[in-house]
Amino acid sequence: MSENLENVTPELVKRKRRGAFAEVLFRLSKSPLAMFGLAIILLLIFCALFAEAISPYSPIKQDLMHMFETPSAEHWLGTDEFGRDILSRLIYGARVSLQVGFIAVGIALVVGGMLGAVSGYYSGWLDNSIMRVMDVLLSIPQTLLAIAIVAALGPSLMNLMIAVGISAVPTYARIVRGSVLSIRSMEFIEAARAVGSSDLRIILRHILPNSMAPIIVQSTLGVASAILNAAGLSFIGLGIQPPNPEWGAMLSGGRQYIRDFPHMTLYPGLAIMFTILALNFLGDGLRDALDPKLKR
Repeated sequence: MSENLENVTPELVKRKRRGAFAEVLFRLSKSPLAMFGLAIILLLIFCALFAEAISPYSPIKQDLMHMFETPSAEHWLGTDEFGRDILSRLIYGARVSLQVGFIAVGIALVVGGMLGAVSGYYSGWLDNSIMRVMDVLLSIPQTLLAIAIVAALGPSLMNLMIAVGISAVPTYARIVRGSVLSIRSMEFIEAARAVGSSDLRIILRHILPNSMAPIIVQSTLGVASAILNAAGLSFIGLGIQPPNPEWGAMLSGGRQYIRDFPHMTLYPGLAIMFTILALNFLGDGLRDALDPKLKR
């Protein structure tokens, strides 16, 4: 008994007083890179929510008297081939990119999560059927699958989100299935079956909540992949259509002027790079914060 008391450190007492969510936030705050990524994402969300208030100019209004201007006090990041302010278009582009990223991941998470949960819980022929379909989709590069879907549906914001979301479904189905396979044989699942809980209740109330750690990490990283895929589709003309601002479309529009006016492609490229980097930093930090093996 005395030996057990000796093992109770002040840090362990503090951890017990904190809830599970607070403990994850505390561990996440210990990672400087994760906090840097979180700060960038919060800044982008702020820009997306209040784009009308903080944007100095209209993102689509043309001013042919100020075409190809380099960064100045009037236009901090310069103007494009139609005289539109690049900073304003980047701010509004954040709204589009985050919208595509979050909604596409939501589609993939709901569809892939349910398929993976059903597949892992029931096993047998149903598991084999679902996983073979997922294997076929995984054999196709995600970007190529998204191109095929959006080319069939037509270029638009809604079709772009659907295409990026569907192309990511197999990844989430695999992750959820692996978590369900490791959880379904645990004692609390057997107890739920013993008291007469339905399969749907067991999946929704017991299995999926206990599978959230890998899902949260993959969702964070998945938003980065979705934003990158959306920018790639817009770059080749299958995403957001002009004159609506989108980072990939801005890159595509400025590439023919890159020799004389590199600022037209530099700033959209930096926006994409820092967003993907921030999401990856945050995802890595969440992975470490949610990993029980790293707890002290």
